[in-house]
Amino acid sequence: MESRLLRVSSQIAIPLSEIELTFARAGGPGGQNVNKVASKVVLRFDLRQSPSLPEPVRQRLLARLASRLTRSGELIIAGSRYRDQPRNRSDVIERLRMLLAGAARPPRRRVPTKATPGATERRLSEKKARARTKRLRVAATEFD
Repeated sequence: MESRLLRVSSQIAIPLSEIELTFARAGGPGGQNVNKVASKVVLRFDLRQSPSLPEPVRQRLLARLASRLTRSGELIIAGSRYRDQPRNRSDVIERLRMLLAGAARPPRRRVPTKATPGATERRLSEKKARARTKRLRVAATEFD
């Protein structure tokens, strides 16, 4: 049973039955073989309907991958990096695992810090220098 799961983290495992793989002919190099073999792999994973994803992870994924989702909430990953189907299949599954693992970790909270006195002094001196340059430009245009 363990081999039928895509292990994302210690808490998250996706059954491979939730992942749909289809195959197509890939373009690119490969000679005559490219016209006969369906080596391109298209992975579809329904983020919105997957019961295997915890809700916080699902929300992070929906927000992070919004531009890559279909209207129905499916994530589509196509792989034709390799010339053979088994390597492309493992490639798209690994890419899905990496996307899910990235969202499984909650984002770190930002700890607000105070600017150092030196940084404040540098910022103000650069600001004065820019103001002086602009004043000189205005003065130069008045004489033209």
